[in-house]
Amino acid sequence: MQVTVAGIEPLQGQGLELRMLVKLRVQNPNDTPVNYNGVAVEMNVQGKTFATGVSDADGNVPRFGDAIVTVPVTVSAFRMAGQAVEMIRRGGSGPIAYELKGKLNGSTFNSIRFRTQGEFDLPAPATDRDDRG
Repeated sequence: MQVTVAGIEPLQGQGLELRMLVKLRVQNPNDTPVNYNGVAVEMNVQGKTFATGVSDADGNVPRFGDAIVTVPVTVSAFRMAGQAVEMIRRGGSGPIAYELKGKLNGSTFNSIRFRTQGEFDLPAPATDRDDRG
């Protein structure tokens, strides 16, 4: 199974939390469909837990096909603050390492675990220039 983030949309949060709807594209390279009845995800940034989420969604990923699975995730303000402090400590530049791991819950012992990781760069800060000529 190959799982990638297909999109992220904001959700209404409570108090000191940020909520997002994460859309996962799940690709099944096998000759049999994968049925699931629950999803759990954990998003790590720079090796630390950033967001977690669960969903009781059910469905299937067709054989040699793909499907979009949505999971609401929560990020606490304390985790966001910790990540911001860490970025400031590192000078705010360089690649940001991320990891997404989770599982599609199947029947009995047929849960499928997935993990994907990579890096992204923050946009460079804008410079103050006088373009008036």
